[in-house]
Amino acid sequence: MADEKLVLSLDSGDVVIKLRPDLAPGHVERIKELANEGFYDGVKFHRVIPGFMAQGGCPQGTGMGGSSKPDLKAEFNDEPHVRGVCSMARTSYPHSANSQFFICFDDARFLDKQYTVWGQVESGMEHIDALPKGEPPANPGVIRKASVVAA
Repeated sequence: MADEKLVLSLDSGDVVIKLRPDLAPGHVERIKELANEGFYDGVKFHRVIPGFMAQGGCPQGTGMGGSSKPDLKAEFNDEPHVRGVCSMARTSYPHSANSQFFICFDDARFLDKQYTVWGQVESGMEHIDALPKGEPPANPGVIRKASVVAA
């Protein structure tokens, strides 16, 4: 199967994420499924913490919601949480990732092996850097369209 990428179209430009099914096949499959269904289109980055990460993927924009699909079994891996890494958000229960994800701004190695890394930003990280900050931001950045493309 050809490598695939996830493209998040933001108001400031596109963010291209290399998908890593070698690390987290179930999570990559879920991200692709949701993107292809249009689930992420119009979804806000509801939690953006400078020097840490930008989180999105909640349909309500509150951080409390997910998709109607069942939660995922954790696929924790050895990939470090560093700048540009894409990982799944979850509750305190390890097998609770669903649709929410975050993109690291900086080194967040304290998350290693506790959250499932599923991708890496290849280009457009400047658009993640430019997202309005806050928990939630007063005027949050929005994913206008999420699409899966062949590499």
